[in-house]
Amino acid sequence: MLTKRIIPCLDIKNGRTVKGVRFENIRDAGDPVELAKWYAEQGADELVFLDITATNEERKTFAELVRDIARHIDIPFTVGGGISAVADVEVLLMAGADKVSINSAAIRNPQLIEDLAKRFGSQCVTVAVDTKYTEVTGWKVYARAGTVETEHTTVDWTRQVVDLGAGEILLTSMNNDGTKAGFALDITRSVSEAVAVPVVASGGAGTMQHFADAFQIAHADAALAASLFHFRELSIPDLKQFLKAEGIAVRY
Repeated sequence: MLTKRIIPCLDIKNGRTVKGVRFENIRDAGDPVELAKWYAEQGADELVFLDITATNEERKTFAELVRDIARHIDIPFTVGGGISAVADVEVLLMAGADKVSINSAAIRNPQLIEDLAKRFGSQCVTVAVDTKYTEVTGWKVYARAGTVETEHTTVDWTRQVVDLGAGEILLTSMNNDGTKAGFALDITRSVSEAVAVPVVASGGAGTMQHFADAFQIAHADAALAASLFHFRELSIPDLKQFLKAEGIAVRY
């Protein structure tokens, strides 16, 4: 049985870890290098590092910060933000990233997914999907850090990117992000059942039970959280012990 993964997410702005609610009201959460070291020691299975303003500011991800973080950890590390070309990924992998996450660039140029998969392998390519539900549109995909609604419905888009070579989907519900009210189980389950690659549930974690629900109800392969871990409201060892008691296979 494949173990379920627990993944802290470091949203980076101006070299600092930050966290908001529904992509707004950003506040400081600490030094990313120190947090990364702490999470590796705590037993996190992977880390995700997202340079959240790189795309909107039309600049590249901070490769030097990636290099600094990679020097201090021994767990897989995904990096996203500002990636728009194969050359960008080469820089980040050379800096120590294990995988890359693309979002707006994939929407703008789906061919990039195929190009990256062919050059580096699908296992290296995560497509991040920011999704939002309204009664009028249902679940739609958003670009540019959640500021621009696209024409894509969420399930159809995830199928398309997997067909192009994405090896993983990082699915963030904008409705749930930062609320601590639980993951968006309905759309997460729909995506998990629609694609044959791992799906990471993101947005809304607030309790240990929320993680169990993501795995048992939504069939996610991994669950990601930020503020819950950053502000020490929940420890990863305690969470893994709880999940194990619930009969969920986790890595120790």
